Amino acid sequence: MLAAATGIGTVLALFSPISPAHSAVACTVNYTVSQWSGGFVADVRINNLGDAVNGWRLTWSFTAGQQVTSGWNATVSQSGSAVTATSMGYNAALPGGASTGFGFQGTSNGTTNPVPGSFALNGTTCTGGGGGGGGTTTTTTTTRTTTTTTTRTTTTSSGGGGGGSSAGLVGWATQNGGTSGGSAGTVVTVSSASAFLSAVQSSTSQTVRLSGSISLSGMNKVASNKTILGVGSNATITGGGLNLSSVRNVVIRNINFTGWGDDAINVQESATNIWVDHNSFSNGYDGAVDIKRGSDFITVSWNRFFNHDKTCLLGHSDDNAAQDTGHLRVTYHHNWFNGTNQRHPRVRFGNPVHVYNNYYNNVGGYGVASTENAGVLVESNYFENVKDPYHRGEGSSDPGNLLARNNHLVNSGSGDAGGSVASIPYPYGLDTPSNVKSVVTAGAGTGRI
Repeated sequence: MLAAATGIGTVLALFSPISPAHSAVACTVNYTVSQWSGGFVADVRINNLGDAVNGWRLTWSFTAGQQVTSGWNATVSQSGSAVTATSMGYNAALPGGASTGFGFQGTSNGTTNPVPGSFALNGTTCTGGGGGGGGTTTTTTTTRTTTTTTTRTTTTSSGGGGGGSSAGLVGWATQNGGTSGGSAGTVVTVSSASAFLSAVQSSTSQTVRLSGSISLSGMNKVASNKTILGVGSNATITGGGLNLSSVRNVVIRNINFTGWGDDAINVQESATNIWVDHNSFSNGYDGAVDIKRGSDFITVSWNRFFNHDKTCLLGHSDDNAAQDTGHLRVTYHHNWFNGTNQRHPRVRFGNPVHVYNNYYNNVGGYGVASTENAGVLVESNYFENVKDPYHRGEGSSDPGNLLARNNHLVNSGSGDAGGSVASIPYPYGLDTPSNVKSVVTAGAGTGRI
């Protein structure tokens, strides 16, 4: 397959809404594309940096004949080159400081897929500073040839922005060359266990789309350079789990995992660049997402965990410092820990581990535990009915380091923090802590991408 061109564009996007001048609003838009020859999937994030919007409509134009074929979390339509995305009932209200995301799939001519040059919200072009400040719009585009096919176009403004998109890769999995899964290869849709295992264990770069429910037994190996993507909201794996051992560049999205006999997802033996996103986990035996044995550069985002005990183990043993120190760097963001019991996550050695904008409700045991010289930043999360939101040390493990910052506590304990944590190396936005509950419950789990 010919290598795809990757374009990276930056647009300063500020707009005045359809309202009196004194209530002008500023926004940012993130447009992220994963593409293959002749097709692409786009994730779009709108960050509202000013006044509330009740009902939104985002418009833009394509310049190279791209065509939208389907959309989610918005009604996406196209007339000629003009595209319109309109809010759904559940995400129409966009308060100031909040964000929302939607996505769509489309076709391209196979050789070029330039990013939109500008966006408009509710009919107003993003061309100036909020409040009529007369700011300018700047577009910078760089094109390169690469063996991966991920295009990231990020609009930013000096006003900052929230991180509450239900789409797009953020965190440790963006480092070490990034994580694109099987987007550089072919796309196959499977509906049986045998076809699924054949596809995910093949040596080729591939996007494997799972349609319907399959039953697995034991732990099943997944090869490098794979995207596993559930079709719709009902793609389900029961009985068994996925083993990501000594692999690189794997994406798992939009799958219901239930009733697994060991782990649902096991990442081990120095696996790197893994993204686990928008899945649902319930009623399993051991870990939902366990990461161990020197694995690194991983993001766990927008998942829902419920009716389960042990959710996210990071580092399997107090005796494994030689392999784990300097590794186990993971980002957990916008996950919903819904009535689960422990390990959200339980961390050994990793530093820094970033736990931000997650929603914890009715957690029975504890939220986050930092042990064995780990460094964990617990930032801007929402804890509700969690007696022990975070602490250092767990069981026989020695205390680690934990920095707690700007968390929102409702009928919850105060937590235990202390020590120093290494700095976060990647850019990220934060949702206002008090808004995290509504943002996460609206966007986490399957059927939300």
